[in-house]
Amino acid sequence: MSKTHPADLDAMDARRLIGQRRLSPVELAEACIERVTQINPAVNALVAQDFDRVLAEARQAEQSVMRHEALGPLHGLPFGVKDMIDVQGLPTTFGSEIFRNNIAVKDDSIVAAMRLAGGIPLGKTNNPEWSAGGNTRNAVYGVTANPHDTTKSAAGSSGGSAALLAARMSPLATGSDTGGSLRNPAAFCGVVGFRPSPGVVPGDTRAMALMHLSTSGPMARSVADVALMLSVMARPDRLDPYTVVIDGQTPWRLDRFGRGRRPDLAALRIAVTEDFGFAPTSRVIRSAFGRVVAQLSAHLGRVEETHPDCTDADRIFSVLRGVMFLGVHHTLLQAHPDKIGPNVRANVEEGLSYGPLDIADALAKQGRFYRDWQRFFEEHDYVLCPAVTISPRDWHELYPTEIDGQPTKNYYHWLAMAYASTLAGHPSVTIPVGRDTLGMPFGLQIVGRRHDDAGVLQVAAVIEEIFAGEPVFGVPTVNVERLKTAPRLADSEGFMGF
Repeated sequence: MSKTHPADLDAMDARRLIGQRRLSPVELAEACIERVTQINPAVNALVAQDFDRVLAEARQAEQSVMRHEALGPLHGLPFGVKDMIDVQGLPTTFGSEIFRNNIAVKDDSIVAAMRLAGGIPLGKTNNPEWSAGGNTRNAVYGVTANPHDTTKSAAGSSGGSAALLAARMSPLATGSDTGGSLRNPAAFCGVVGFRPSPGVVPGDTRAMALMHLSTSGPMARSVADVALMLSVMARPDRLDPYTVVIDGQTPWRLDRFGRGRRPDLAALRIAVTEDFGFAPTSRVIRSAFGRVVAQLSAHLGRVEETHPDCTDADRIFSVLRGVMFLGVHHTLLQAHPDKIGPNVRANVEEGLSYGPLDIADALAKQGRFYRDWQRFFEEHDYVLCPAVTISPRDWHELYPTEIDGQPTKNYYHWLAMAYASTLAGHPSVTIPVGRDTLGMPFGLQIVGRRHDDAGVLQVAAVIEEIFAGEPVFGVPTVNVERLKTAPRLADSEGFMGF
């Protein structure tokens, strides 16, 4: 057994030690449960769990190791599950009062795939109501705080998963992303979040099946761990109309996503942008991004300050997002008007405000937007940019109404750095690169060609390796000992609700 506390191990290291019989799955599960017990009250990342079941599954995993059975790639590894997908026997509330008592009768297909690979669901992680919002808070479980500073937001909507990882309560967690819902929390909390190309991770239960704005994806503390998790999550599924086959989809062939070649950054055509030409990026983030690019410059070859054409991105995203929420939530709002929060309500009302011509125009412009991005990526291999427009703010603020004194257009306008690539359907990853001038984690976003998911992760792994252990640009770590004695978040004024 390593001298490192088991809960501090990354997934790849823990899995290697389990396979070598130097770490017991029970020991790892107990360590994660201990961390949750000690730290979760300060951040409220994990909101539903059955630790007796976790330990029972860990004991079964240990027996498989001792019997020298074939072990899956996630064998014995705990993982958090965002409260938007089902884990049999646990509540799935979607952060909505309407579903406060909804108990899942079976596993979601993603959870089932991770179980089949040997993973053990640790519990459910917090998200805003119906994942609508960049601040993780709701009327069922309350707010989730940023482990780096518990007065600050963990972002959203996968804020519970990001906080769980950053506070080292679990090595892996699921996320989902529409306008940056796993990339933004990863940036705020100093972990890795990957949004795959549409259809790589099947959306077999996605309500608006023909819309590719939303997808699930992996979250972890390293690029290698995200690649490991993606190798299990990625598979073809006919229930997803965007389903794709990458490298034959050989089950659990881990070098599909990031463990193969290490690209030479100097041989790549890199574009850099602070704002994609339209995002309201703050001065703090522009400064942090400039320092990162300057530090990377010695490793880069052709670098051009440019970006794809993002004309009308705000309008396209607003219309399509509004229509998506209208299609999914209008009936709920009519049936339970007193139990729907402000963000979901705002989206539905915005959807109602658009007519057929607005929708037709947005769809046509999205087609043009997509083709412009394809032409751009004929001349450039990857885009480097900030993951998010601002540094983490006080969690009492539901969303930023201004950035550097300039008013935002709506509650999701500050997420523009993420939803640019969402509209085009390109894979992107957020990796932690040091801290900004306010002392909070800075997230670097890497965007690649559509379906070049492996390439994006491989470039991210190289950059991660360049900065590994670097005092200024290395991964920012959470003070776990401080969190053990921090006040209970639930005792804070404004903890519950919106």
